[in-house]
This record gives sequence, structure tokens and C-alpha cells, in this order.
Amino acid sequence: MSQREPAAELGLLDATMIGMGAMIGAGIFVLTGLAAEISGPAAILVFVLNGVVTAFTGLCYAELAASIPKSGGGYAFVREIFDDLSSFVMGWMLWFAYMIAGALYALGFAPNFLEFLHVYGFVPAPGQVGAVTFGVLPVAIPAKVALAFAAVLLLVSVNAVSTAASGSIETIFTAIKVTILLVFVAFGFLSAGGGGETSFTFQNFDPLFPEGDGAFSILPAMGLTFIAFEGYDLITTVTEEVENPRENIPKAIFVSLAVTVLVYMLVVTVAIGTLGAPGLADAGEAGIAAAATSFMPPIPVIGNGGAIIVFGAIFSTITALNAVVIASSRVAFAMGREEQLPSRVGNIHHRYGTPFVAILASAVVMLLSVGLPTKSAGNMSSLFFLLSFVIVNGAVIKLRRERPNMNRPYKIPYYPVPPIMGILLNLVLTGVLVEYLLRTDPLALVLSVAWILLGVVFYFAYFRETGSAERGGQKTADTGPDSTTDAAGGND
Repeated sequence: MSQREPAAELGLLDATMIGMGAMIGAGIFVLTGLAAEISGPAAILVFVLNGVVTAFTGLCYAELAASIPKSGGGYAFVREIFDDLSSFVMGWMLWFAYMIAGALYALGFAPNFLEFLHVYGFVPAPGQVGAVTFGVLPVAIPAKVALAFAAVLLLVSVNAVSTAASGSIETIFTAIKVTILLVFVAFGFLSAGGGGETSFTFQNFDPLFPEGDGAFSILPAMGLTFIAFEGYDLITTVTEEVENPRENIPKAIFVSLAVTVLVYMLVVTVAIGTLGAPGLADAGEAGIAAAATSFMPPIPVIGNGGAIIVFGAIFSTITALNAVVIASSRVAFAMGREEQLPSRVGNIHHRYGTPFVAILASAVVMLLSVGLPTKSAGNMSSLFFLLSFVIVNGAVIKLRRERPNMNRPYKIPYYPVPPIMGILLNLVLTGVLVEYLLRTDPLALVLSVAWILLGVVFYFAYFRETGSAERGGQKTADTGPDSTTDAAGGND
């Protein structure tokens, strides 16, 4: 291992695809049915409004990333601005959120992979596939868990040996799945007026809101599906591995977020327009595939039109998993470099040029988490991202007040409205989600609180043992507006 800096091997396209790869992931397949169950046809507004809410935080990430070009994402920004305990808790939460998101995506990959094999007759239906036995283990492991475990191991291995390879994989896979979803959208709109029961019709959006809760049904649906827009923040976790980060990081954030909102709008519109909200809710995780099967014609070589969407689901979940493997390890790497985790976590491997130990540490928690219920994994991840986004919005305000002359290649327009709106909206969704979890998923709340308590205990025990809580890194130069000095003391 060594203390050298990570190599800048990722271009603007790679950085953009890391963000899109996470956002256009398991969420579009797993969460649309849940949103439709809660809010009916207004599920389309759920995704649009979540895009608006997260856009305020996206602006804050862009300004901070351009001003503080350090890997580690939200943790690196908070570490620059807040005290030791606050920055540690932020990093601890963000690290956990990415690792739990990885478990969610791995658990989403497994049933879709089994369904793809089932379509072509290789295995029974996913619910009928038995447990897997290994000679070295005395117990049988559910096929879903075994596949999720294998997916994590594969992508951890790729990321451990090559940053460039993992970035290239993300770019290729994301391009494939976006193409597949656009094919789905095109055939969906072409089915309009076809006369069949499942042809696209805007009548499926009338009435827009479900009876009873009405428009208020949007709020809990937004809280539960917020993780669908976790992704653009991953771009800032690899800042030092991106060429010209002060310019490319803000561009990558805006492009990935805009494209994702557009894709979500189109896909959800087609899914509701063909199946209707009740049909989409009943289909659950297979909602998008069920919609595709209802209107897509047979495709040469592939066969059943729905199979291409299952194929897209595999790519979506695996690219989202790859993105959070990258992100979780970079948060741990940044914390190790700042000496808030053991220093070995903040080292770069002398041969591979990757944060090898950070990747392995993240993999351990991710592998253990694949045994969690899928719903609980999603809920915990959403909760921690909402909380961390509140802190990031606050970091912009604090940095503007304390260091007004800092070099800011990108500045938020209409400041301070965006960060204030980001704080308020994220707090509202956090409150709604906590209330929902108290009623439906107390396990997620218990595990979330336990992780925070574990972190606080580790913090005080670790620094008591080391005898210091001083910063391990160097603050970004507080220079005038014409300076281009970056955090490592070099130039763009």
C-alpha cells in the first residue's frame, strides 16, 4: 500500500454514467409498483417531485464539488467545514447508506436474473427455485441470497484491481439499459389506440389521485422512493479520479439528474398508461416487465418482448451495484485518509492504484447485508441519504458565510434559496418516512439507530486509543476567485 493519490482516469462521460448508473437502477423496476400502490396514477408526480426535491441538493453538490475537489462526496465537504464529530457521523452515515444500497441492488439483481433464466426454460420460476447447498457449509442458502452474494463479490473484485475498468463497465452497461428502456417507451406509446385491453391510454390517469388520501398520498410515496434519485452524489465520491473535476463534476451532476428524471417520467407514464395503477401495483417488482409483456411484440433472437425488459432489469441492478461499490469504498477511503478510520483504509494499493482496503471493508458490510429484507434495505438507505442531504445543504450555507472569498468555479444561482429549500424538503420527507417506518418497518429504524450508536462508540474509542482527533488531511486552499489551486496543492 502507499499514500499516493488516486489516478485521474475517468472522463466526463464516465462520471456522468456513474451517476446515471446508480439512479437508473433497481429503483425504476422495484419502486414503481410500490409508488403506484400508495399514490395511484399520481406515481408519475412522485418521481417528478422527487427529482425537483433532489435538484436543490444537486446544485449544492455541484458548488461544493467544484470548490473542494476531493474524493469522498458529501463526507469530504462536511469534513472541510464542520468539526471532527460532525464530519465523522456524516461519513459514517453516508458509508452505510451506500453499502446498504448495494445490498438492495444485489437483492434486486437476483430475482431478475432467475426470471431471465426462467423465460428461456433453464430454471423454474424464481419463487420455485430451491436453496443452494455448498459442500463446505452445513446449511442451504436461498438462491436469491447466493446470487446477490456472488454479484457483490464479482464487482468488488473488478473494482479492487482497476478504477478504469470499473468506470468503463459502468459506461457500457448504463448505455445498454437506457437504450432498452427507451425501446420499452417507444413500443408503449406506439400501442396507443390499438384497441386492446393493455394498449396505452391516458384514461388510466383519471382520476389522478386515489380516493381517500388524495394528493397527500404523494408524500409517503416520495419518502419511500427517494433512493431512486440517489446517484448523482456518487459522482463526487470519485472526484480525484475524474479529469478536470472542477468543470466536469458539476456538468456530470446536472446531465445525469436531468436524463434520469426524463427517463423515469417516460417509463412510469407508459407503465401506468398500459397496465393502470392497480395492475402496476399488483405486479409489484415485475410491474415494468408485466407492462412490456402486454404490448411488446416478439423480438428476433430474444423472443418474448417482456424478456428484453427483464434483461434491462439485470443491467440496471448490476450497474447500480457497481456504482455503489465505487462510492462506498471512496467514502471509506476519504475517512481513512483523514484518519477518522484506520489509516490503512486511506491507502492506495501500490500495484492496482485503487483504494484496495477501503473496497474490502465496504464489501464485508455489503455481503452481510444481503441477508436483510429487500424493503428494509431500501428504507434504511433512503433514510440515511435524506439525512446526509440535509447536512450537505447546510454545508453550503456555512461555507459561504465562513469563507466568502473561496475559489468557486461554479456558484448556485439564486443563493440562498436552493440550499434552504433543500433542507426544508428533505426534512419533511425524513419525517414522513420515519412515521411510515414506525408503522410498517420498525426493523429498519432499529438497525439505523444501532449503526449510528456503533459509530459514536467507535469514534470515541478510536480517538481515545490514538490519542488525537486532529485532521489527517489538508484543507482546500482558501484563495481568491482567480486561484485554481486544488485540495492536493496542484492545478487543474
